[in-house]
Amino acid sequence: MADFYDLLGVSRSASADEIKKAYRKRARELHPDANPGDDAKAEQFKELSRAYQVLSDDGQRARYDQFGEAGVGGAGGGGGSADDLFGGGIGDIFDAFFGGQGSPFGGGGGRQRGPAGPPRGQDVEVIADIDFAQAVFGDEITVELKLPVPCDACEATGAGGGTKPVTCSECNGQGQVQRVRQSLLGQMVTATPCTRCGGLGQTIATPCDTCRGEGRVTSDTSYQVDVPAGVDTGSTLRLTGRGASGPRGGRAGDLYVHLRVRPDENYVREGDDLITEVPISIAQASLGTSLKLETLDGTEDLVVPAGTQPGREFVLRQRGVHRLQGRGRGDLIARVRVDVPTKLSDEEVDLLTQYAAGRGEEVGNGKEGIFSRIKSAFS
Repeated sequence: MADFYDLLGVSRSASADEIKKAYRKRARELHPDANPGDDAKAEQFKELSRAYQVLSDDGQRARYDQFGEAGVGGAGGGGGSADDLFGGGIGDIFDAFFGGQGSPFGGGGGRQRGPAGPPRGQDVEVIADIDFAQAVFGDEITVELKLPVPCDACEATGAGGGTKPVTCSECNGQGQVQRVRQSLLGQMVTATPCTRCGGLGQTIATPCDTCRGEGRVTSDTSYQVDVPAGVDTGSTLRLTGRGASGPRGGRAGDLYVHLRVRPDENYVREGDDLITEVPISIAQASLGTSLKLETLDGTEDLVVPAGTQPGREFVLRQRGVHRLQGRGRGDLIARVRVDVPTKLSDEEVDLLTQYAAGRGEEVGNGKEGIFSRIKSAFS
């Protein structure tokens, strides 16, 4: 989800009144009643509502400013619906602003609020390191982490001793307490979480000894994750419903696996292409040679013609990275590197000197050059 302040179109220092005005303006534009059949605007409206829910609450806003979505339950990525956020229909949001008449765009009164139910669990993020070849070809990896999972002892109800949760007598299972007052906008209905049940709509007389009434416990968890071919560092995989379990049987959030690819000593990736260096000698570059080139797919024959210059590239088609969003693969580019020897035997020096003389090239004898430099240093 985008930044909550950006969704509302306000600065991070905006006042509560500015946030409310910005929400009202955007909500009128994006409300489903004003855009029937437009799924994109309906989704934007849900995100807008989530942003307003957080930023209109001082406590949640402070946590969001410090920790982002992780500090307010992380509901943005996996997304609860507007019903999840406000306990009833979308029209209830407008009841709070426009006097309990449902939508300001016409069409009847407000909806009856349903039971609150247990909240959704948090989204969870984890970083997974994979090898270079796994990123190129894809693989199945194991991700291990600690997660809140349903409590088996109470079957995720949070109630112990053979008891069950009971409907909250304060909010009648709604999870919210509504108050009606008159304002300049007309009748205003405000809803706040029920303090008796904590917004869950149910109370527990005898909490479970194992989870202490949470309905969930933290446990070591592992998942098998399919890594598609062609991913790279920064790629994110979303596992729906594999995040933290919600309290008291609430549905689980999502798990986001951020991939980090280990570098390879032989290959550099450029998009879907792979670059590798092929070291050859001066003689091989001059006279040509045939090499065995090790690739990620196996050994390939590489013919280097005579007179090959440093930096020349040989392209092996369809030997690169599998395209993540398409068919086929990139290429493997073998780039020639001519290695110049740093140490020569006397025989090699004589041969190269004769070669240079035959071509009319002036060269310095390596050994004589060293002695002459030493001599000049003491002269």
